[in-house]
Amino acid sequence: MQFKAKTTNKGFTLIELLIVIVILAILMAVGLGNFFSSQTKSRDSQRKTDLQHIAQALEIYYNDHGEYPTDPGSSTGIAGQEWGDPFVDPDNTTTLYMNLLPTDPSGYSYYYDSDDGSYFQLYARLENENDGSLTKDSDNAVMVYFTTDCGSGTCNYGIASTNIDPSTGHSLISE
Repeated sequence: MQFKAKTTNKGFTLIELLIVIVILAILMAVGLGNFFSSQTKSRDSQRKTDLQHIAQALEIYYNDHGEYPTDPGSSTGIAGQEWGDPFVDPDNTTTLYMNLLPTDPSGYSYYYDSDDGSYFQLYARLENENDGSLTKDSDNAVMVYFTTDCGSGTCNYGIASTNIDPSTGHSLISE
């Protein structure tokens, strides 16, 4: 009697392929979540850096003029100069304070306020609600600066000249 050798099929079973697909889908979901989170944090970091650079340019402007540019409640720019344009001395356009007034990295607006030139306040809208720079209320909700407009809502992050607080005149309220 002659025995026939058992043939082995080479390849994967349907169950094995489904398990691999599920594992890849889980890894991709985790990776994409981390990717989008890091993009949000990067944009927020850029916003904070932009406001610091604007503040430095405003201090130089103050040294030249003895006051900050007056522009009560503006989301369009500073001293008649729009975000994305050079920040120059309005009286002497050859004096450059900043190559470009930065624009928000995702289409929001920055908000500048100085009623009388003795102070300035700068605001932005941060996307990451877990950012440690944001003020939260007793229910752990992010607070915003009243009467500010950062394009797609009220601003939730602010800096100011050393003689005033960002919440002066724009009190922090729960959203």
